[in-house]
Amino acid sequence: MRCLELNTKQKGHQVAPLRIGIAGLGHVGCGLIELVERQDRLRIPGQIEIAGVSARSQSRNRPVDISKYRWFDDAATLAEDPDVDVFVELMGGSDGPAKFAVEEALKAGKPVITANKALIAKHGMALAKLAEEKQVDLLFEAAVAGGIPVVRVLRDSLAGVEIKRVSGILNGTCNFLTTTMLETGRSYDDVLAEAQKLGYAEADPTLDVSGMDAAHKAAILSAIAFSADLDFSKVKVSGVDTVELQDLRLADRLGLRIKLIAEGVLTDDGVVCRVEPMALPVSHPLARIDGSLNTVRIEGDPVGAVTLTGPGAGAGPTASAVMGDVAKMFRPAIRPAFGRAEHHMARPFTEARGDEVSAFFLSMRLADKPGALAALSESLAAEGVSVDKILQDSADESGASPVAIVTHRCARSNMQAALARLQKFAIPVDPPRLIRIEAAS
Repeated sequence: MRCLELNTKQKGHQVAPLRIGIAGLGHVGCGLIELVERQDRLRIPGQIEIAGVSARSQSRNRPVDISKYRWFDDAATLAEDPDVDVFVELMGGSDGPAKFAVEEALKAGKPVITANKALIAKHGMALAKLAEEKQVDLLFEAAVAGGIPVVRVLRDSLAGVEIKRVSGILNGTCNFLTTTMLETGRSYDDVLAEAQKLGYAEADPTLDVSGMDAAHKAAILSAIAFSADLDFSKVKVSGVDTVELQDLRLADRLGLRIKLIAEGVLTDDGVVCRVEPMALPVSHPLARIDGSLNTVRIEGDPVGAVTLTGPGAGAGPTASAVMGDVAKMFRPAIRPAFGRAEHHMARPFTEARGDEVSAFFLSMRLADKPGALAALSESLAAEGVSVDKILQDSADESGASPVAIVTHRCARSNMQAALARLQKFAIPVDPPRLIRIEAAS
């Protein structure tokens, strides 16, 4: 195909220009155009030209002038255009126009670069197979952790490592929320409004705060790390929308930080991938990641642990990741999109066992009446749960007493049975929050 042919031939000392088509002109798409327009100041190994652009609206006000570029009403038409060497999809959405346009580009034998985590998480295996059949690249560095080059590190730099676990903070919005709530003592709703004003959160923040955004990224990383068949239906997801200021404060007094942690773990049954709030000892590397930063921790033999930290979202970091994938097109070395060769064992995604053993952080408000704390202790003891630490504050203006407990290691099923037993006493005034505690690292 043309892009591979031109980029492996020299015209004198000049590499032939690489012509890209950009579908999606939001913050990232416009950021990419800005990078192309000042590419002479970047370390790009050749010349990039924009062969065409497409978006939902041509007349929308944008920070870049798109009038000098060919306009396409339809992204799939842009993807198939003979003047486009590489199709760059920045539209978003797991289905619909984005999926169709990417499929059409691959069918036409064109490499595809995308920042669309939902698309890759849901359809990545099928798209990777199509790319392999057509012997073209499917690249998605920008789909995970923005400016952190974790996809390339996992797939290429750590190819000689037997990875056991990949975990991290993969959503800057959620990390900003928990960090700022604890630092300022402000409510969840108040801090969320600030995050939206600062551009960290969307007008509809559901994908972020529900944990779904981080889950898409975790699934992609897990598929690469463990040569696994990505099955997003097996990913367990919960977000920070149930975490309250009281939980953060009580955890802090017990030497813990609550963070939304995404992880993939290799087990005997397959790959367990999940996203949930976790309580981390303050000494844990991930506990010290504050604000809107993202971080990924990769654990395996023989390197031990590798941690990558940086800006995980925003036009600049994400556009730079896209540009990094574009630059790779000048030295094409096509390999499977998820790094799995034919001789690799295809591991399955599997659901987490419900009876995991861990220490737990339990937070709730108890009715301010005699015997309430004794009833809690009795319920835990009856199910074999041993208490390591306990905090109880004076009753608040509603007449409820905040209580937090750190348990010794026990089965989650025992904790759930103890909480069910506690309900019979009618002393919790709101639903208890049960959060797994990550072991110190």
